[in-house]
Amino acid sequence: MTNPRPSRHNDFQTLTTALSSSARLTSPCALLLEGDSLHLLRKMPDHCISLILTDPPYHTTKKRNIYGDTAFEEDSHYLDWMAKFVVQWKRVLRPNGSLFCFCAPEMAARLEVLFATEFNILSHIVWTKPNDPGFDGWKQKMRKEALRQWYAHSERIIFAEPACEGNLHNSPLAHFLHQTRQKAGMSTHDLAEAIGAYGRVNHGGAVSNWEAGRNTPSREQYAKLSAALFATGRIEPMPPYEDVTRPFTVDATKEFTDVWTFPSVRPYEGKHPAEKPVPMLAHAIQATTFPGDIVLDCFAGSGNTAFAALDLGRRSVSMEADPLWVSRIAARLQVYDTQMWQQLGESAQPALEPPSEHPSRQAPLFSNGNLTGSTIAH
Repeated sequence: MTNPRPSRHNDFQTLTTALSSSARLTSPCALLLEGDSLHLLRKMPDHCISLILTDPPYHTTKKRNIYGDTAFEEDSHYLDWMAKFVVQWKRVLRPNGSLFCFCAPEMAARLEVLFATEFNILSHIVWTKPNDPGFDGWKQKMRKEALRQWYAHSERIIFAEPACEGNLHNSPLAHFLHQTRQKAGMSTHDLAEAIGAYGRVNHGGAVSNWEAGRNTPSREQYAKLSAALFATGRIEPMPPYEDVTRPFTVDATKEFTDVWTFPSVRPYEGKHPAEKPVPMLAHAIQATTFPGDIVLDCFAGSGNTAFAALDLGRRSVSMEADPLWVSRIAARLQVYDTQMWQQLGESAQPALEPPSEHPSRQAPLFSNGNLTGSTIAH
């Protein structure tokens, strides 16, 4: 029995149809939506997004040239508004998805507490913005003796995954593997021995670590455990690796700590006031998605998240409320789309996986927003 990877192409087509009334531009790999992002989120189907990479208004900066930055009189009003996004982000993310949310240092702690109701907070990233003199805001110009606290020369990025029962180590993958193994009637010891991952001290070996959420099986290890579990005759074929594991790929040549040192975008004519550098956005996308995955930005601004995603062979969904910036993103996407097809022609699309016409039976992935195992239906 074959078990092809469920197609992100189909997810993207479903999204395009569901949001067509708000679409300003659509292409095979990009969807640009104009309107209030909370309203748009509520129209999206469940579990269709692999990565949310977004930069909402910071509230504390109170910049009138940033849409929504002065909309809230009290901190509590801002947090109540963000709480609505947290619920929707958890709903639309795939259980093996990830979330990056930019925020001001002053609000980061309260936002983390808010996010923790639906997400496991994996990292609190500090973006230090090591800009050259003359491009570092007021750092060189200001009178240091007038400071009453440390000069704010960084921003925060909350990195999280959907929570499973609110436990940091009980990730959706760990929960899924535990349930599936139990339904297959195998102990951790038996499964570890069957796939050659037996531990001398920990008799459950690597399997125990995977189910505890301490680490993730490699593609080869997942193929072996899938075969061993299916051989019991008690479960459906396991889902593809890309549909259950949360990708996270870094190495010593890239930023691998929770302190990021990407320079901010230098001023230029037409720059968005909160524009984020494409290399930093690309770094986040490449580390936490598979090719062909769908990346969502609910506060698109300059549109840089979309272009970083497209450059890496991912699909992009961009939401923006400000008509000016929607128009600018649309113009950029039209140029990008034209250039891509001129350079690559029809070869561009197969780099993303083709539609899945007949998805075969497999262990179901989703139950109340979590990955879940299943017995064979008789």
